[in-house]
Amino acid sequence: MTHASVKPLTLTLGHLYPDQLNLYGDRGNIMTLQRRCQARGIELRVVGLGIGDALAPDEYDMLFIGGGQDKEQAPVAQDLYDLKGIGLWAAVEDDMPVLAVCGGFQLLAHYYRPAEGPDMRGLGVFDAWTLHKGKRVPRCIGDIALNWNGSTLVGFENHGGRTYLGTAKPLGKVLKGSGNNAEDHTEGAIYRNAYGTYLHGSLLPKNPHFADHLLSLALKRKYGGEYYRVLAEAPPASNGYSSATLPEKSGETSGESIMVTAVMEEEPLTPPSFQLAPLDDRLEWEAHAYILERLGLHHAAAATIRAHIQE
Repeated sequence: MTHASVKPLTLTLGHLYPDQLNLYGDRGNIMTLQRRCQARGIELRVVGLGIGDALAPDEYDMLFIGGGQDKEQAPVAQDLYDLKGIGLWAAVEDDMPVLAVCGGFQLLAHYYRPAEGPDMRGLGVFDAWTLHKGKRVPRCIGDIALNWNGSTLVGFENHGGRTYLGTAKPLGKVLKGSGNNAEDHTEGAIYRNAYGTYLHGSLLPKNPHFADHLLSLALKRKYGGEYYRVLAEAPPASNGYSSATLPEKSGETSGESIMVTAVMEEEPLTPPSFQLAPLDDRLEWEAHAYILERLGLHHAAAATIRAHIQE
């Protein structure tokens, strides 16, 4: 059976409020997604959505919203609720992957009550709310590590607000650091494929497994069960990333590994499978392990080194 056509995978990411919400280098999350896509031959188009721009969910495959100071969040909160709320809710309910960091996380919960001024109304995607207990209360600041999906996530947190979860499931349990509120050891929140977190750092450069998780969700949602075939285990190219080519026929097994590629088949693949081609992430995992070691999580650091760095 021959392929009717072959075309590269493409994704479109909506970056909400890139000018207003970009504390602590959160734009690095976008850069990481772009680089990891490029290394696999996937085209990732990034579209900025500022104040006054509508959000049409059908035009995007992923969404990202970062963090900002309270004075910057107020006009964003109004715009998000009045103009983008319906589109964002539709995207979330349709299982579009969404990453919301710090202030973005707060605005996707029910409300944020700042130390001064009126409450900022959120969208309520996460059943959670945030209270700032005043400038005399120490901020939640410093390196942080949590367990996630049988592994760990690391980052840097710096927030005055304390977030409390209702029925929302946390992203993970805090191993070291403050997390949502420095009280209950929760960090972040999850609803469907939407993820809220306080982890800066930026988050994704030091957590390649989480970056790939988001990309996998986006690719499965767009191509899964329709016309894709995933072919992994591509050998490292000279730049340290994976590269390979697609054979002419689906039955060929030439020994060459193949990059993630969308393929229009004459017949549907049953059952579909999906796996991203691995990349050379040794530097990323070294940074990850360094944070764990600095936090005194020696066993977790050693496990990371054994699993991802040692050959």
